[in-house]
Amino acid sequence: MTNNSHIKLEIVRGDIAAQPDMRAVVNAANAQLRIGGGVAGAIHRGAGPGLEEECRPQAPIKPGEAVITGAYNLPNEYVIHCLGPVYGRDKPEDKLLADCYRNALLLADKHKIPSVAFPAISAGAFGYPVKEAAAVAMDTIYETIPELRHVKIIRMVLFGELDLQEFEKLKR
Repeated sequence: MTNNSHIKLEIVRGDIAAQPDMRAVVNAANAQLRIGGGVAGAIHRGAGPGLEEECRPQAPIKPGEAVITGAYNLPNEYVIHCLGPVYGRDKPEDKLLADCYRNALLLADKHKIPSVAFPAISAGAFGYPVKEAAAVAMDTIYETIPELRHVKIIRMVLFGELDLQEFEKLKR
């Protein structure tokens, strides 16, 4: 295990599709990896049609899984797509949500990506309560940090002020 005190965890309010200083952004994807609402819509609109074309052969994915593509017209190099659980339907929600964060971080590390930005996966249209989603996300990030060798910056990019507050409460 390496000393990972050099990993910086940031929590900001903003647009996940507008993170030009991040090498990768995480898409809260749907199973078919297609354009959708919320985060998936913003990322696909920003990236352009090439993203959906590259995604097509990798779909469908299951809750908790992560896959990587290029970022096309986004100001990043990569998009890591994760399918979060639908709250109340995909069980066990907490394990599947944790798998999203863990698998995305490990995939970024495998590809030697130094910086990755996450949205609040499953906390929008998938109905996961923000307070609980924040707890799972932050616990998983802290648990995964010791395994990371290449990731140096992890940024949570939250759309709403209340989401921002819930995540900030959990920063260590």
